[in-house]
Order: sequence, then structure tokens, then C-alpha cells
Amino acid sequence: MIVGVGIDLVSVSRIKKILGQVWAHRFVERVFTPQEIAQCSKTINPEERFAGKFAAKEAAVKALGTGFSLGISPNQIMITDGVKQRPSILLSLMAKKVAESKGIDNIVVSISHTDGMASAIVIMEKTSQNL
Repeated sequence: MIVGVGIDLVSVSRIKKILGQVWAHRFVERVFTPQEIAQCSKTINPEERFAGKFAAKEAAVKALGTGFSLGISPNQIMITDGVKQRPSILLSLMAKKVAESKGIDNIVVSISHTDGMASAIVIMEKTSQNL
């Protein structure tokens, strides 16, 4: 059973502009986990990867129904490249607690990006075993 769906769209140029600022490291460290930073930084166009992961984080909190509130921050939602580059989401701290309280045990994410825009959709489910 689907518990929540979230979708988000992020401008890659906006992320590229932020990454070019003197204070970019503060933004990156506040929003992304060390693993995500490493994944994005090793690519040819890191701004596209950061934008995609940021869109996925926004979509995830929409699917949770909380937004970035209740003690949930962006770095509690980790977007991994997963097997064969298929992204997945790992929740921690309050994000994980909220998901568990709603019986969410499966999260599906899809991310797409071009040189201009990044989008993500997240679907959170309870499997039939937990209905």
C-alpha cells in the first residue's frame, strides 16, 4: 500500500551557482552526507548529481508528509547510487523514526537530470506483510 508520494524539481544552474560560492562547503556539509559528497564530487558535472540528490531529498520529505520539520534535516536522508547506478534512499534519526511510525518499509526513488533541471520522485510503501 502506498503511504506517500513526493516529487521535486531543482534547477541545476542554481546548484552550480551555490557550489561556486565561498561558503559552498557549509551548504554541502549541511545538506549532504560524506558518502553523497564523495559520489557527486567524482563526476564530470557534480552540480547535476547534487541537484538530483537534493530533489530526491525534497521528494522524500514530501512523501513522508513532514517537509523538513519535526527535527528532520536533509542529511538524515541519504541518496545512494546503489546497484548498477539505481538510486536508493537510506533514512536515519528522525526521518527513520517517522517512516517507522507510519509503517513504511519500502522506498522507491527515481532521479533524472539534464544540464538544466533535475527531478526526482519518491514512493513510500507499506508492504502487504505490514498491512
